[in-house]
Formats: sequence, structure tokens, C-alpha cells
Amino acid sequence: MKKAMGFLPDNADVRYQTDKYSDKTADNADGEDSGSASETDTAAAEIQEVMQSMNESTSESSQMEIEIGKNEFTLDIPSSLLFEGNEYRLTSQNSKRFISKIARVIRTMPQMFSIEITGHTDRNSFRSKALPRDNWDISALRAISVVKELIKNRIDPGQLKVSAYSSYHPKSDNASENRRVELRFFSDANQQETLEEENFFDRLEE
Repeated sequence: MKKAMGFLPDNADVRYQTDKYSDKTADNADGEDSGSASETDTAAAEIQEVMQSMNESTSESSQMEIEIGKNEFTLDIPSSLLFEGNEYRLTSQNSKRFISKIARVIRTMPQMFSIEITGHTDRNSFRSKALPRDNWDISALRAISVVKELIKNRIDPGQLKVSAYSSYHPKSDNASENRRVELRFFSDANQQETLEEENFFDRLEE
């Protein structure tokens, strides 16, 4: 893309925020990004505490997971913990209480994190004439429901982003594991600029 579209200057250092925790540890050993990594660790540990508390009251097949990457972490929540069947509304008081706990931790985090809420489904061929009409609707509307509940719990809407993948980003061959909502926490201060506006539009004029 860099060569074909001219989105990035030749000296751009493109790094993936989904590098594993071990890569982040190596960077810290070199003295780079230690401050932001420490803040990410602190925030991840607080979210993990809430997650573990919730996991104690759920079955093994509905356990939440957390993955820590470089300057980011992702909380993976099975859809069965939040939603009924093909429902996209948050109707359970337990679901709402859980999100309120997450929101309480977010409000006390040491720095402002951006949060991407992503919906996923399994590969079933769900179809309906009413909403949700298919897996795209289910994945998107579930992510939106979580966002709205976070906003109700005083999370700044400017921190939040919604995305949906339907069944196209499976995590395993197990259908129940693929039905999930992910909350990815990352720091905008550590994101590389992936589009140079002037460079892009100059190329369009050529």
C-alpha cells in the first residue's frame, strides 16, 4: 500500500499494535515506551480483576479472556454473557452490572484510552426480515448496545469506536467461542499516523 498509494512517507515506521506481550517487554528492556507500557499494564490489571471476579460466577464455556499487546489490551467477552440467543439488546441486569463495573474502572484509569468495541458472530446462516436481519446486523448492533451502555455509565463518547466483523474474524473452530464482543483499549498517543493527508491528496492530483 505504501508503494502503490503513497499513503506513507518512505521513512515511516509502521508498527502493529497487536504485537504480543513479549514484544512489549523487550521494548521496555531497551528503555522505550516504558511509561506508556506501565500505564497500560496498570489499566489491564484493573480490568483483569473485574474479569476474574465475573469468571468465578460463570461456566468454563463462558469465560472471558484478556490479551495484552504493545500499548494495548483486549478484553474478549463471550456473547452468551451479555445477550440472549440472537438478541442484540442488553436486557439482563447482570450484563448491565458488568458493563457498569468496566465503566467504573475506565473512569479511574491513569490515562485516557480509546476503546474499540467489536462484535463477532459464528458462521450460522441466520436470516430474518426484521432486525437483526443477519450476522452483520447482530455483530454491529451488539457492539452498539455495549457502547450505549458505556455512555450511560459516563464514559466519554469520544473515546469509543464501533466495528463489526460478522463471522469473518473467527478465533477458533468452536462456534461458541466465535460469538463474542471484544473491547480493545489503546492509547492514541502511541498510534502511528497511517495517513499523511497532504501526501495522499498530492498523489490524487498527479
